[in-house]
Amino acid sequence: MKQQAWLSGLFTVLQRDLRVALRRRSDTLATLIFFVMVVSLFPLGVGPEPQLLRTMAPGVLWVAAMLASMLSLPRLFADDHSDGTLEQMLLSTHSLGLLVMGKTLAHWMVSGLPLVVLSPVLALQFDLSATATGVLALSLLLGTPLLSLVGSIGAALTVGLRGSSVLLSLLVLPLTIPVLIFGAGAVEAHNAGLGVAGHFSLLGALLIVGVMSAPWVAAAALRISME
Repeated sequence: MKQQAWLSGLFTVLQRDLRVALRRRSDTLATLIFFVMVVSLFPLGVGPEPQLLRTMAPGVLWVAAMLASMLSLPRLFADDHSDGTLEQMLLSTHSLGLLVMGKTLAHWMVSGLPLVVLSPVLALQFDLSATATGVLALSLLLGTPLLSLVGSIGAALTVGLRGSSVLLSLLVLPLTIPVLIFGAGAVEAHNAGLGVAGHFSLLGALLIVGVMSAPWVAAAALRISME
């Protein structure tokens, strides 16, 4: 029963944030439009050379996904901080780490999952094969939750600060470089005829570590920021 009570807090926060996101569709659309525009501009800029496009595709799509996910991170806790909800979360009997996990999951479902769904369509511009496109989508499926998990720590550290968006980018982007390397590297390894199991294993290990630690680190950062 106690475990069910803890999980009820997670699902309550998840449902609340998803309802808020549905009322603010413009924020979600802004993330998607930014992702589509960044990815689509590269083929126009470098020309129609198929080999060059296939070579640059993993890096372009992954960098665009990282930047797009950063757009909504400053608001992960900022709105709750401004309306007093964050103080109620800190005083709640529910585990703050699980509440943060619910907010992080909602952030990924709104800003990360749509990028995974769109990536196969955008990959057509880079002349990627069907199998390479599948590898790309799977790497994004494993990697984008990590972007939200790491971003939640940065968002918690900068909540309530002036210029938090710039500071958040400086904190989070260096920490997400391993995700970029292994995610884009999986597609590059596939295109080179090498195995991708190692890249996916590392992404999976990072995801497990992130799920087990990031929400509680972000919860501790929130307590520090609110003092």
